[in-house]
Amino acid sequence: MRVDIVSKEYPPAIYGGAGVHVTELVRALRASLEVRVRAFGAERDEPGTTSYDTPAELAAANPAVQTLGVDLGMVDDIAGADVVHSHTWYANFAGHLASLLHGIPHVITAHSLEPLRPWKAEQLGGGYAVSSYIEKTAYENAAAIVAVSDGMRRDILRSYPALDPEKVSVIYNGIDVESWRPVDDPAVLERFGIDPTRPSVVFVGRITRQKGLPYFLRAARLLPADVQVVLCAGAPDTPEIMAEVQGLVRELQAERSGVVWIEEFLARDELCAILTAATTFVCPSVYEPLGIVNLEAMACGAAVVGTATGGIPEVVVDGETGRLVPIDQLEDGTGTPRDPERFVADLAAALTEVVSDPERAREYGRAGRERAATAFSWRSIADETAALYARVAGAGR
Repeated sequence: MRVDIVSKEYPPAIYGGAGVHVTELVRALRASLEVRVRAFGAERDEPGTTSYDTPAELAAANPAVQTLGVDLGMVDDIAGADVVHSHTWYANFAGHLASLLHGIPHVITAHSLEPLRPWKAEQLGGGYAVSSYIEKTAYENAAAIVAVSDGMRRDILRSYPALDPEKVSVIYNGIDVESWRPVDDPAVLERFGIDPTRPSVVFVGRITRQKGLPYFLRAARLLPADVQVVLCAGAPDTPEIMAEVQGLVRELQAERSGVVWIEEFLARDELCAILTAATTFVCPSVYEPLGIVNLEAMACGAAVVGTATGGIPEVVVDGETGRLVPIDQLEDGTGTPRDPERFVADLAAALTEVVSDPERAREYGRAGRERAATAFSWRSIADETAALYARVAGAGR
């Protein structure tokens, strides 16, 4: 069987969980299948991988239109595949057209949903209407859809009620616990100004509305004075959210010491060292289909304090691998807390509880690593995905 996987993100151009997912899935699937990767961006030298750049004539177009131009360049090359598998709306158009043109089943993995990210209108303007149309069309015509959590499956069926629920399966994200592991490296901490003798709360993620960073920065004002706040945060979606975060960080730095903001891209071992040294990792997201970053933190032995939304409660076991923070959210697609001050206070209380009991935090971290290793193996995820391919390919014959 030949499977063509289509993705905007692929090494070396990875900026989110979808790119990590595609990278690890391809590596695991290639042990048993012929997998050809079709990715956005500059040429790569990896065998079986082809890159597609934005057509020159679309250089000044809306980003959504540029995306469709890249997708069109892939469609003919997918001829001969038994299955085409796309990841995120950026790749869905290529998968959908290839399915129509070549008569092959189209599988989609849902890493996020456009109806639940209305703030993207800030980033794409009218392109958000285009991305929403593409996603809806692709989902409603796909042979199968993979949700990365039960919470994501519920979101898919709520967002696209015309879908046949039988077409939507749950296959979790995974984690490579050999690559993501505890790393004791004092030199990394010293280089970034992190004091290993003080408790720390670490945030890792893009600066985007869904990650909830402004809520954490407000909660951080309520933490004990000796707690360090370490932000591994960059790639802002818009100038507006970057300005908001910069203002909140300045306010926090004026009130307390130990506020460290690392905007640069970190090598994996550097990030592992920071996560290993953390008293706790925080995931204040208001929208998170699963939250692969939580698995990365758990694999490094860090306790996790996360919002009880989306797929996070399927990863973080409250009172065993960390703490879950309740959130009552608006149902307008934004994920906004109905009572933001209550959410901030609850987040601060959970973080304070964990950083105030280092031994319990270490117990959470040990249990988290064990859970990551046993429940989220890429080998089992690849096997489930290959079985899905076989089913949809067989159904089309």
